[in-house]
Formats: sequence, C-alpha cells, structure tokens
Amino acid sequence: MFLAPGSSLTRWVSVSVRGLRGLSLFSSSESSSNWSKVVSDAEKIVGYPTSFMSLRCLLSDELSNVAMHVRKLVGTQHPLLNTARGFVYDSKNNLQMRGLIVLLLSKAAGPSHAASELLTKDMVSGIYPSQRNLAEITELIHTAFLVHRGIVNLKEWTVSDGPLKDMEFGNKMAVLSGDFLLANACTGLAELNDTKVVELISSAIADLVQGIYYENYYNVEDGLGDGLGDGVDTTPWEDQAFLSHGALLAKSCQAAMQLAKHDREAQRLAYLYGKHLSLGHKLNSDLQPFVKSRLGAMTSFSLSAAPVVFHRQIVGKEKWHQQLQEAKTLRNQLDYSKLLAAVKSEKGVSLAVDLCRYHSNRALEAIQAFPSSEARSALENIASAVNKF
Repeated sequence: MFLAPGSSLTRWVSVSVRGLRGLSLFSSSESSSNWSKVVSDAEKIVGYPTSFMSLRCLLSDELSNVAMHVRKLVGTQHPLLNTARGFVYDSKNNLQMRGLIVLLLSKAAGPSHAASELLTKDMVSGIYPSQRNLAEITELIHTAFLVHRGIVNLKEWTVSDGPLKDMEFGNKMAVLSGDFLLANACTGLAELNDTKVVELISSAIADLVQGIYYENYYNVEDGLGDGLGDGVDTTPWEDQAFLSHGALLAKSCQAAMQLAKHDREAQRLAYLYGKHLSLGHKLNSDLQPFVKSRLGAMTSFSLSAAPVVFHRQIVGKEKWHQQLQEAKTLRNQLDYSKLLAAVKSEKGVSLAVDLCRYHSNRALEAIQAFPSSEARSALENIASAVNKF
C-alpha cells in the first residue's frame, strides 16, 4: 500500500528523500579526510587519477552543448544544477570511487594463466586497456543514473518551489543528459567485445532501474519489513540497497576478472568484494547524521536511511506513525531534530553500525585470496575506511 499521491505526508516525505540524494560517501570532515587520503594513495598505485576518468566524454562536443543548456538552469532550484556542480567542484568526495575499485582489483589480480602473452604486453601499470575502459564505463553508468535522479516530480511542485517552466526544462535536460551518458557507456561496452561482460553490466543497469523504482515508491511511512514480530530483519533493506547502490560495482568487479580471463573463483571473490564494500559504504553514509550530530543541531537525513528503517521495525508501525506526526511542524514540515532523537533512543543506529562492520569484514575476507601487493593493500585500506565514523 502506497501513500496517497496528494497527501501532505507524501509531499514532505518525498521532498526530504529527494533533497538528500547527495554525491559524497562521507560527509563529516574527519571521515572525508581519512577517505581522501586512502583514495589518493590508491590512485598512485593504479597510475590513473580518477578525476580524469570521464575526461574524454566531458570534452566531447555533444556534452559541451548539453552543458551550455544546463547553464540556463542557473538561478532555479532544479536538482540537476546541484548535481552538475558536484561533478565540477566536489573533488574532495572522490566521486569516481567505483572506477578506482575496478582498476585496483584488476591490478591486484594481475594477468591470468589463460591470457596470451601478446595481450599482456599491452598492460599499463599492471592493468589491461580493456579493464581501464571498463572502469570508465562503470563511472559513465553511475553518472548517468545520478543525473536521472535529478528529475523532479512535477505533480508535487508548487509555485513557491520555483517557476514550473524552469522545472520542466530541467527535467528535459536531466533526461537527455543521462541518456547521452548511458548511450556512450553502452557503446563502449559493445567495443569490449566480450559477451559475458556485456551481460553482467547490462544486468547491473537493470538492477539500478529496479532499485531506484523501489526507492521511489516504497511506502516510507510503513517502511521495509515492518510487522515482523520478533527481532529486526535487515535482509529487505540489504536487498534494496544492493540493487540501487551495490550491483553496478559488484558486477563491474566480476567483469574486470572476466576481461583478464580469470577463473570463476576469482570472479566470485571480486564480486563479493564489490558487493560488501558497496553496502558498507551505503551504511556509513546513512549513519553519518546519527553519529556526528550534536544535541539540538540542525541535521537532516533520509527517511529511507538504514538506521531509520531498522528503527521502524523495532518500534513498530503504530509508534513510528505517531513519531512522524509528532515531528511535523505547524507548517507541515519535518522537525528532524525530534525524529533524530527518537531514532537514536532505540537500537537502530547500533544495529546499522554492526551491519556496516560486518560488510567491511566480508569485503576484507574476499580480497585476502588475491596475491599480496600494493593494490591489495589499497583495497584493504578502502574496506577498513568504511568503519571510520
């Protein structure tokens, strides 16, 4: 059962979720600083600064024309403008994390026994050209979906939110820009000339679509997995988070092994590393408002964040609905400080922390089977950084 589209509760819930689709993985200064160092060290190992990963696409004439049209959104409140700013200015948050992981895993695994000597000669810094192309494709797909997420639901827009014509134009640009990036990714994918890789990445795109659909249309008032009785079942949240945040990296890691002709076991371990690392990152990001906030601080968060989802299961549907109503202000807005205090009063936060550590440890376990090297150490450091709050 979904919330009625025209209800006031639906409006402030959807706006709060839409407004919190950030680009950064870690938002606190300490976590961001630690993460930046880990990624900077890793970039030196692969010999490929990820800030230039999409440079060929960004310098193309087609995207330059798109960028000129996006400039028309300046002065409006369309989310696409903030997304574009993030790609240009937000270097401290390392938006190209997925491509970097693919490159590190490729270097850590090295050439396989099945790879020909001629193919090995083409390696640069221990990475095949096809694996570098895959890293770029992965980032293009991720960027395309970030742009598509900036599309505004015009049925929920009011005059106070800005001129409707600006929002309509912004939506057209978000659709066209995202489709352009996705088309480039698909073209590059076909050029890899590997049927299994095409199948893996295509299924990851399907997973992303399904995950975002669930993310938009799940009943955020009732939540995932409510009414279970005893205990908290984290599986529904993990399944949904994997679709929208983990499938692309996990399957890209597996595809990198396939391009180097590694066996099924190496592909399985690479997949597991990508899967658990992604879920650990998502949990860390969801936890930031709850572990860094001070009493009385103005901190907002998504109602679909893991601590909130687990909290809903702990307190039950009836009490959760009551807490939502109590947190609403006279202007029908959400008082996040009240709701944050309610969530922190139960065990949803500690459960999310434990789950984050679990996925971090599983990622570390998966990478141990690869030969000891600088690249493997970097992957271990990245997995360990997930535990830093």
